[in-house]
Amino acid sequence: MEQTRLGGTGLKVSRICLGMMSYGDPARRPWFLPEEAAEPIVRRAVEEGVTFFDTADVYSEGRSEEITGRLLSRFFERRDDYVLATKVYFPMSDRPNDAGLSRKHVLASIDASLRRLGTDHVDLYQVHRWDHETPIEETMEALHDVVKAGKARYIGASSMFAWQFAKAQRAAEVGGWTRFVSMQNHYNLAYREEEREMLPLCVDQGVGVIPWSPLARGLLAGNRERGGERHTLRSANDAYADDLYGEADFDVVDAVKEVAGERGVTPAQVALAWLLHKPGVAAPIIGATKLRHIEDAAAAAALKLDEKEIERLEAPYRPHPISGHE
Repeated sequence: MEQTRLGGTGLKVSRICLGMMSYGDPARRPWFLPEEAAEPIVRRAVEEGVTFFDTADVYSEGRSEEITGRLLSRFFERRDDYVLATKVYFPMSDRPNDAGLSRKHVLASIDASLRRLGTDHVDLYQVHRWDHETPIEETMEALHDVVKAGKARYIGASSMFAWQFAKAQRAAEVGGWTRFVSMQNHYNLAYREEEREMLPLCVDQGVGVIPWSPLARGLLAGNRERGGERHTLRSANDAYADDLYGEADFDVVDAVKEVAGERGVTPAQVALAWLLHKPGVAAPIIGATKLRHIEDAAAAAALKLDEKEIERLEAPYRPHPISGHE
Protein backbone atom coordinates (compact mmCIF):
# COMPACT_ATOMS: atom_id res chain seq x y z
CA MET A 1 0.00 0.00 0.00
CA GLU A 2 1.19 3.51 -0.79
CA GLN A 3 2.67 5.51 2.07
CA THR A 4 2.25 9.27 2.37
CA ARG A 5 3.52 12.02 4.62
CA LEU A 6 1.22 13.10 7.42
CA GLY A 7 0.68 16.73 6.50
CA GLY A 8 3.88 18.75 6.52
CA THR A 9 5.76 16.33 8.77
CA GLY A 10 8.30 13.74 7.74
CA LEU A 11 6.17 10.97 9.25
CA LYS A 12 5.05 8.36 6.71
CA VAL A 13 1.67 6.66 7.13
CA SER A 14 -0.28 4.18 5.02
CA ARG A 15 -3.08 5.70 2.91
CA ILE A 16 -5.55 3.72 5.00
CA CYS A 17 -5.62 3.91 8.80
CA LEU A 18 -7.23 1.07 10.73
CA GLY A 19 -9.47 2.37 13.51
CA MET A 20 -9.40 0.07 16.52
CA MET A 21 -12.64 1.22 18.18
CA SER A 22 -14.43 -1.93 16.96
CA TYR A 23 -12.23 -4.15 19.14
CA GLY A 24 -13.12 -4.35 22.79
CA ASP A 25 -15.82 -5.66 25.07
CA PRO A 26 -18.94 -6.99 23.25
CA ALA A 27 -20.90 -6.44 26.46
CA ARG A 28 -20.55 -2.70 25.88
CA ARG A 29 -21.59 -2.72 22.21
CA PRO A 30 -22.93 -5.82 20.43
CA TRP A 31 -20.76 -5.12 17.38
CA PHE A 32 -17.48 -4.88 19.32
CA LEU A 33 -15.15 -7.78 18.61
CA PRO A 34 -13.09 -9.50 21.32
CA GLU A 35 -9.37 -9.96 20.75
CA GLU A 36 -9.57 -13.43 19.23
CA ALA A 37 -12.07 -12.26 16.60
CA ALA A 38 -10.12 -9.07 15.89
CA GLU A 39 -6.80 -10.86 15.36
CA PRO A 40 -7.36 -12.18 11.80
CA ILE A 41 -8.74 -8.82 10.69
CA VAL A 42 -5.77 -6.86 11.99
CA ARG A 43 -3.43 -9.48 10.54
CA ARG A 44 -5.03 -9.04 7.12
CA ALA A 45 -4.67 -5.26 7.38
CA VAL A 46 -0.96 -5.66 8.07
CA GLU A 47 -0.63 -8.05 5.13
CA GLU A 48 -2.28 -5.44 2.89
CA GLY A 49 0.30 -2.85 3.94
CA VAL A 50 -1.55 -0.90 6.63
CA THR A 51 0.97 0.64 9.04
CA PHE A 52 -1.23 3.30 10.70
CA PHE A 53 -3.50 2.39 13.63
CA ASP A 54 -5.79 4.65 15.66
CA THR A 55 -7.42 4.03 19.02
CA ALA A 56 -8.46 6.02 22.13
CA ASP A 57 -8.41 5.57 25.87
CA VAL A 58 -12.22 5.75 26.06
CA TYR A 59 -12.89 2.90 23.62
CA SER A 60 -14.22 0.06 25.77
CA GLU A 61 -12.77 1.92 28.77
CA GLY A 62 -9.22 1.07 27.75
CA ARG A 63 -9.84 -2.44 26.41
CA SER A 64 -9.26 -1.31 22.82
CA GLU A 65 -5.82 0.04 23.72
CA GLU A 66 -4.93 -3.24 25.43
CA ILE A 67 -5.99 -5.29 22.40
CA THR A 68 -4.26 -2.88 20.01
CA GLY A 69 -0.96 -3.12 21.88
CA ARG A 70 -0.99 -6.91 22.03
CA LEU A 71 -1.97 -7.45 18.39
CA LEU A 72 0.50 -4.98 16.91
CA SER A 73 3.35 -6.47 18.92
CA ARG A 74 2.52 -9.83 17.32
CA PHE A 75 2.38 -8.62 13.74
CA PHE A 76 5.36 -6.24 13.64
CA GLU A 77 8.92 -7.19 14.53
CA ARG A 78 9.88 -3.63 15.45
CA ARG A 79 7.96 -0.86 17.18
CA ASP A 80 9.25 1.62 14.59
CA ASP A 81 7.56 -0.29 11.75
CA TYR A 82 4.07 1.05 12.53
CA VAL A 83 2.45 4.34 13.48
CA LEU A 84 0.31 4.24 16.61
CA ALA A 85 -2.21 6.92 17.55
CA THR A 86 -4.45 7.31 20.58
CA LYS A 87 -6.57 10.07 22.13
CA VAL A 88 -7.52 11.84 25.35
CA TYR A 89 -10.54 13.86 26.51
CA PHE A 90 -13.65 11.78 27.21
CA PRO A 91 -14.42 10.62 30.78
CA MET A 92 -12.72 7.45 31.92
CA SER A 93 -14.70 7.37 35.18
CA ASP A 94 -17.05 9.58 37.18
CA ARG A 95 -14.16 11.13 39.12
CA PRO A 96 -13.94 14.91 38.57
CA ASN A 97 -10.40 15.00 37.16
CA ASP A 98 -10.69 11.87 35.01
CA ALA A 99 -11.89 13.74 31.90
CA GLY A 100 -11.11 16.76 29.77
CA LEU A 101 -7.85 18.37 28.72
CA SER A 102 -6.50 19.77 31.97
CA ARG A 103 -2.80 19.37 32.61
CA LYS A 104 -3.60 16.86 35.34
CA HIS A 105 -5.73 14.67 33.09
CA VAL A 106 -3.48 14.87 30.02
CA LEU A 107 -0.34 13.84 31.95
CA ALA A 108 -2.13 11.05 33.81
CA SER A 109 -3.86 9.80 30.66
CA ILE A 110 -0.76 9.45 28.50
CA ASP A 111 0.84 7.27 31.17
CA ALA A 112 -2.29 5.14 31.50
CA SER A 113 -2.55 4.74 27.73
CA LEU A 114 1.09 3.71 27.43
CA ARG A 115 0.59 1.07 30.13
CA ARG A 116 -2.41 -0.37 28.32
CA LEU A 117 -0.70 -0.24 24.93
CA GLY A 118 2.45 -1.87 26.29
CA THR A 119 4.79 0.68 24.73
CA ASP A 120 6.94 3.60 25.87
CA HIS A 121 5.53 6.06 23.31
CA VAL A 122 2.76 6.74 20.84
CA ASP A 123 3.48 8.31 17.50
CA LEU A 124 0.43 10.58 17.54
CA TYR A 125 -1.34 11.79 20.68
CA GLN A 126 -4.65 13.49 19.90
CA VAL A 127 -7.17 15.60 21.79
CA HIS A 128 -10.45 13.82 21.18
CA ARG A 129 -12.60 16.97 21.37
CA TRP A 130 -12.39 20.64 22.42
CA ASP A 131 -12.47 21.25 26.18
CA HIS A 132 -14.60 24.31 26.96
CA GLU A 133 -13.56 24.27 30.62
CA THR A 134 -9.77 24.31 30.25
CA PRO A 135 -7.70 27.20 28.86
CA ILE A 136 -6.19 26.09 25.58
CA GLU A 137 -2.79 27.36 26.74
CA GLU A 138 -2.87 24.88 29.62
CA THR A 139 -3.65 22.03 27.24
CA MET A 140 -1.05 22.93 24.63
CA GLU A 141 1.73 23.29 27.21
CA ALA A 142 0.82 19.92 28.75
CA LEU A 143 0.87 18.26 25.31
CA HIS A 144 4.23 19.90 24.61
CA ASP A 145 5.59 18.38 27.80
CA VAL A 146 4.30 14.97 26.72
CA VAL A 147 6.27 15.30 23.49
CA LYS A 148 9.40 16.58 25.21
CA ALA A 149 9.24 13.68 27.66
CA GLY A 150 9.40 11.30 24.68
CA LYS A 151 5.95 9.84 25.33
CA ALA A 152 4.53 11.08 22.01
CA ARG A 153 6.28 11.94 18.75
CA TYR A 154 3.55 14.25 17.41
CA ILE A 155 0.24 15.68 18.58
CA GLY A 156 -3.06 15.99 16.73
CA ALA A 157 -6.63 17.18 17.21
CA SER A 158 -10.09 15.87 16.42
CA SER A 159 -13.46 17.41 15.59
CA MET A 160 -13.79 21.09 16.48
CA PHE A 161 -14.49 24.40 14.75
CA ALA A 162 -11.80 25.89 12.53
CA TRP A 163 -11.51 28.95 14.79
CA GLN A 164 -10.83 26.70 17.77
CA PHE A 165 -8.14 24.80 15.88
CA ALA A 166 -6.54 28.06 14.74
CA LYS A 167 -6.64 29.36 18.33
CA ALA A 168 -4.86 26.23 19.58
CA GLN A 169 -2.15 26.51 16.92
CA ARG A 170 -1.64 30.19 17.73
CA ALA A 171 -1.38 29.43 21.45
CA ALA A 172 1.32 26.86 20.71
CA GLU A 173 3.19 29.31 18.50
CA VAL A 174 3.12 32.09 21.10
CA GLY A 175 4.14 29.72 23.90
CA GLY A 176 6.90 28.08 21.91
CA TRP A 177 5.14 24.73 22.24
CA THR A 178 4.49 21.81 19.90
CA ARG A 179 1.79 22.41 17.27
CA PHE A 180 -0.84 19.98 16.06
CA VAL A 181 0.20 18.11 12.89
CA SER A 182 -3.11 16.40 12.13
CA MET A 183 -6.88 16.85 12.20
CA GLN A 184 -9.15 13.83 12.70
CA ASN A 185 -12.52 15.18 11.61
CA HIS A 186 -15.98 14.05 10.51
CA TYR A 187 -15.74 13.99 6.71
CA ASN A 188 -17.27 11.82 4.02
CA LEU A 189 -19.44 12.07 0.89
CA ALA A 190 -22.58 12.45 3.03
CA TYR A 191 -21.09 15.08 5.35
CA ARG A 192 -18.89 17.70 3.67
CA GLU A 193 -19.28 20.72 5.93
CA GLU A 194 -15.55 20.48 6.73
CA GLU A 195 -14.85 21.73 3.19
CA ARG A 196 -16.03 25.22 4.19
CA GLU A 197 -13.29 26.15 6.65
CA MET A 198 -11.43 23.28 8.30
CA LEU A 199 -10.04 21.62 5.18
CA PRO A 200 -8.79 24.85 3.57
CA LEU A 201 -7.14 25.74 6.90
CA CYS A 202 -5.43 22.35 7.10
CA VAL A 203 -4.21 22.50 3.50
CA ASP A 204 -2.88 26.02 3.98
CA GLN A 205 -1.08 25.12 7.22
CA GLY A 206 0.24 21.72 6.16
CA VAL A 207 -1.92 19.78 8.62
CA GLY A 208 -2.67 16.18 7.67
CA VAL A 209 -6.36 15.20 7.56
CA ILE A 210 -7.35 11.74 8.80
CA PRO A 211 -11.17 11.63 8.56
CA TRP A 212 -13.28 9.52 10.89
CA SER A 213 -16.44 7.79 9.66
CA PRO A 214 -15.31 7.85 6.00
CA LEU A 215 -18.25 5.59 5.10
CA ALA A 216 -20.76 7.59 7.17
CA ARG A 217 -20.98 4.80 9.73
CA GLY A 218 -21.69 2.32 6.94
CA LEU A 219 -24.37 4.37 5.18
CA LEU A 220 -22.22 4.81 2.06
CA ALA A 221 -21.45 1.09 2.05
CA GLY A 222 -25.17 0.25 1.93
CA ASN A 223 -25.78 -0.92 5.48
CA ARG A 224 -29.22 0.75 5.64
CA GLU A 225 -32.03 1.68 3.26
CA ARG A 226 -34.63 4.39 2.85
CA GLY A 227 -37.48 3.68 5.20
CA GLY A 228 -35.27 2.39 8.00
CA GLU A 229 -34.27 -1.14 6.93
CA ARG A 230 -30.93 -2.15 8.50
CA HIS A 231 -28.58 -4.80 7.11
CA THR A 232 -25.87 -5.08 9.76
CA LEU A 233 -25.60 -5.57 13.50
CA ARG A 234 -23.93 -2.19 13.92
CA SER A 235 -26.47 -0.24 11.88
CA ALA A 236 -29.24 -1.79 13.96
CA ASN A 237 -27.53 -0.64 17.17
CA ASP A 238 -26.16 2.79 16.20
CA ALA A 239 -28.48 5.58 17.29
CA TYR A 240 -25.70 8.12 16.79
CA ALA A 241 -25.78 7.51 13.03
CA ASP A 242 -29.45 8.50 12.98
CA ASP A 243 -28.45 11.87 14.44
CA LEU A 244 -25.70 12.41 11.88
CA TYR A 245 -27.47 11.39 8.66
CA GLY A 246 -30.96 11.71 7.22
CA GLU A 247 -33.23 10.78 4.34
CA ALA A 248 -31.67 13.27 1.91
CA ASP A 249 -28.32 11.52 2.23
CA PHE A 250 -29.68 8.49 0.37
CA ASP A 251 -29.41 10.52 -2.85
CA VAL A 252 -25.64 10.48 -2.28
CA VAL A 253 -25.79 6.76 -1.56
CA ASP A 254 -27.57 6.22 -4.89
CA ALA A 255 -24.82 8.08 -6.74
CA VAL A 256 -22.18 5.97 -5.03
CA LYS A 257 -23.97 2.77 -5.98
CA GLU A 258 -24.30 3.90 -9.61
CA VAL A 259 -20.59 4.67 -10.00
CA ALA A 260 -19.67 1.47 -8.18
CA GLY A 261 -21.91 -0.59 -10.46
CA GLU A 262 -20.34 0.91 -13.58
CA ARG A 263 -16.86 0.23 -12.23
CA GLY A 264 -17.65 -3.27 -11.02
CA VAL A 265 -16.50 -2.46 -7.48
CA THR A 266 -18.24 -2.06 -4.14
CA PRO A 267 -19.81 1.21 -2.94
CA ALA A 268 -17.36 1.25 -0.03
CA GLN A 269 -14.43 1.31 -2.45
CA VAL A 270 -15.88 4.26 -4.34
CA ALA A 271 -16.65 6.27 -1.20
CA LEU A 272 -13.16 5.72 0.21
CA ALA A 273 -11.49 6.43 -3.12
CA TRP A 274 -13.35 9.76 -3.31
CA LEU A 275 -11.91 10.77 0.05
CA LEU A 276 -8.41 9.78 -1.01
CA HIS A 277 -8.72 12.16 -3.97
CA LYS A 278 -9.44 15.18 -1.73
CA PRO A 279 -6.72 17.75 -0.98
CA GLY A 280 -5.11 17.38 2.42
CA VAL A 281 -6.51 13.92 3.17
CA ALA A 282 -3.70 11.61 4.25
CA ALA A 283 -5.53 8.51 5.47
CA PRO A 284 -9.23 7.86 6.16
CA ILE A 285 -9.76 5.90 9.39
CA ILE A 286 -11.78 2.78 8.62
CA GLY A 287 -13.52 0.45 11.02
CA ALA A 288 -13.36 -3.24 10.14
CA THR A 289 -15.29 -6.13 11.67
CA LYS A 290 -15.02 -8.42 8.64
CA LEU A 291 -12.14 -9.34 6.35
CA ARG A 292 -13.95 -7.85 3.35
CA HIS A 293 -13.83 -4.45 5.01
CA ILE A 294 -10.03 -4.60 4.85
CA GLU A 295 -10.13 -5.84 1.27
CA ASP A 296 -12.43 -2.99 0.22
CA ALA A 297 -10.17 -0.42 1.87
CA ALA A 298 -7.04 -1.80 0.23
CA ALA A 299 -8.75 -1.80 -3.17
CA ALA A 300 -9.96 1.77 -2.64
CA ALA A 301 -6.40 2.96 -2.09
CA ALA A 302 -5.61 1.89 -5.66
CA LEU A 303 -8.87 3.05 -7.27
CA LYS A 304 -8.61 6.19 -9.41
CA LEU A 305 -11.78 8.17 -10.09
CA ASP A 306 -12.04 10.59 -13.00
CA GLU A 307 -13.35 14.16 -12.77
CA LYS A 308 -16.78 13.30 -14.14
CA GLU A 309 -17.24 10.50 -11.62
CA ILE A 310 -16.26 12.84 -8.80
CA GLU A 311 -18.76 15.44 -10.04
CA ARG A 312 -21.53 12.83 -10.12
CA LEU A 313 -20.71 11.70 -6.60
CA GLU A 314 -20.73 15.25 -5.24
CA ALA A 315 -23.77 16.61 -7.10
CA PRO A 316 -26.53 15.25 -4.78
CA TYR A 317 -25.01 16.71 -1.60
CA ARG A 318 -27.20 18.86 0.62
CA PRO A 319 -25.82 21.05 3.45
CA HIS A 320 -25.98 19.69 7.01
CA PRO A 321 -26.03 21.20 10.46
CA ILE A 322 -22.56 21.01 12.02
CA SER A 323 -22.20 17.63 13.72
CA GLY A 324 -19.52 15.44 15.24
CA HIS A 325 -18.09 18.02 17.66
CA GLU A 326 -19.85 16.64 20.71
